Formats: sequence, C-alpha cells, structure tokens
Amino acid sequence: MPNIVTQIADKVRPVGVATNYGDPVEVGDQTLIPVSVGWFGFGGGGDDQNGGGGGGGATLPVGAYVRRPGRDLEFEPNLISLLVVSIPLVWVTGTVLRKLIRVLKK
Repeated sequence: MPNIVTQIADKVRPVGVATNYGDPVEVGDQTLIPVSVGWFGFGGGGDDQNGGGGGGGATLPVGAYVRRPGRDLEFEPNLISLLVVSIPLVWVTGTVLRKLIRVLKK
C-alpha cells in the first residue's frame, strides 16, 4: 500500500500553478493567460479480504487575464462558468433561507 501512495504523490506533486494558470497565448496583439480552478480527491479502504481505492479531479475554467497594448493586465471572467456555478449557489441559498424562515416563524 505505501508504494501506491508514493506513486500517486509523485504524479500529483507537479500539478499546481500550471493546473490553474495556462501558458500565455498570443492572439493578434493581445496576450491571454487562461485561469481555472481545479481540485483533486483520492481515497481508499478495505478489510482483511478486500480493498480498493480511487481518485478523481475536476477543473472549471473561470476566465482569462488579458493584456492589450497600452493597457494594464485585466481579468475577463468566463460568463458560462459563472452561470454554471452561480445557479446552484442561488438555489441552495434560497432553499436554506426558506427553511430558516419557516423555523423562525414557529
């Protein structure tokens, strides 16, 4: 088992800033640096006879830093990702507030 943990750690260790910030891309006279949010999870378990494990990860593109000639570096969000994240957040917030109001009315 320690060998597997070492192998996973060696593969995940180089993943860091490069996961969240892409290589600069030249588009015309602009320079774009893509930005994302990423996370990973690993787990394992077992008993005397059986064992197993697994892992996974996800990234969400949140936008890009854009440098235009004669202007400062600006962040431009990815509106589709913003909607994908905000819709469930608004739903959960509304559900919690609705239940909280019901409890406070009693």
